[in-house]
Amino acid sequence: MPLTIIEHPLPYVSLLPERPVEAVDMVVIHCTELPDLAIAREYGERVLYESGAGASGHYYIDRDGSTYQYVPATRVAHHVRGHNPHSIGIELVNLGRYPDWWDSRRQTMTEPYPPAQLAALRALLEQLRQEFPRLRLIAGHEQLDTDRMPASDDPTRDVPRKLDPGPMFPWPEVLEGSGLTRWTPASG
Repeated sequence: MPLTIIEHPLPYVSLLPERPVEAVDMVVIHCTELPDLAIAREYGERVLYESGAGASGHYYIDRDGSTYQYVPATRVAHHVRGHNPHSIGIELVNLGRYPDWWDSRRQTMTEPYPPAQLAALRALLEQLRQEFPRLRLIAGHEQLDTDRMPASDDPTRDVPRKLDPGPMFPWPEVLEGSGLTRWTPASG
């Protein structure tokens, strides 16, 4: 069954740099760490940079599998430090550590990813592999952004800045038959 993608561009999309399909070789899996898609959209619309753009993934997949495109994949979105020019960001709606992202006592992510959401993700990955001939790598946000920061409850302790998609994400299920290889520092 083909995936239906609902286009819902962010207001600043035209300010994001364009790139050729050949530039894309990696997809990065994120989780929103927010309660729902509406709040994730609000965060994505926030202007954070002098360019007039904000931080957002390209695609958002809700818990029921509904899939939205906020940024065309041929534009550079701000979703992961150091890898934006060559990657596509996919955000999965999931609580993660919400609302205490950096509280040292709340670093366990417990919400599972629903089957409908994972099925939509697999369908999206298949579609992207057809559209982007150099796409070969897949990474979790936590693999690429390994910075630590002072905990909000105890500044003498450090916590990871990013943990998504987290321990509940079923990497073997998503990778099976995807044609993608899990990113490692050696793979670039």
